[in-house]
Amino acid sequence: MPITQESAPSPIAQRLEVIRANLPTSVRLIAVTKQVGVEAVREAYAAGVRDFAENQVQSAEAKQAELQDLTDITWHLIGHLQSNKAKKALELFEWIHSCDSLALAEKLDRLAGELDKSPQVCLQVKLLPDPSKFGWSEAQLWQALDRLAQLSHLQIQGLMTILPLGLTDAEMLHTFQSLKTLATQISNQGTFSLPHLSMGMSQDYPLAVAAGATMIRLGSIIFGDRP
Repeated sequence: MPITQESAPSPIAQRLEVIRANLPTSVRLIAVTKQVGVEAVREAYAAGVRDFAENQVQSAEAKQAELQDLTDITWHLIGHLQSNKAKKALELFEWIHSCDSLALAEKLDRLAGELDKSPQVCLQVKLLPDPSKFGWSEAQLWQALDRLAQLSHLQIQGLMTILPLGLTDAEMLHTFQSLKTLATQISNQGTFSLPHLSMGMSQDYPLAVAAGATMIRLGSIIFGDRP
């Protein structure tokens, strides 16, 4: 019988191998599929990825319709969630990383009760001024803790942040460390525990991991530059 050579790993699989080589097993790699086709998602899945993220509800709905055979994917919403799309988000995503206000948290909790859902949620915090980003300030988050603790359907698991552009490595590391400190302070207060830190993207994830990230959100470093 002729000897057949194994096909070479896909570029996506090769990139994932490089990333994982230096990634602690405690860190959850989430592949961001914004503007990425379904076939690329399947390639990442074949390379072992099971966590995928979308920025928009409608984009996720279209992709999920074409990927129904991959039944063990966990979907994460990482983009700003408009209030009028909250119900659909709860139907499509197991994790919502971008809960950025008390009003949204309370609406998600009410709708989750109606849908009999218990979504995993991260609270998006804006640690530095950035007009293009949403999120709680530290002061707003501290003020909201008691009301957040009363929500019975959301499983608040941690904090999420997205850094402004233009920071030095030292500034990025310091900001990631500040998010970890905030999560620790809130957990120590005893209202609820925040074990997860969703922080770090393609350009800054090694610094986020060094600062204690438990979930990193990687797009272009896996799938290549988007159009």
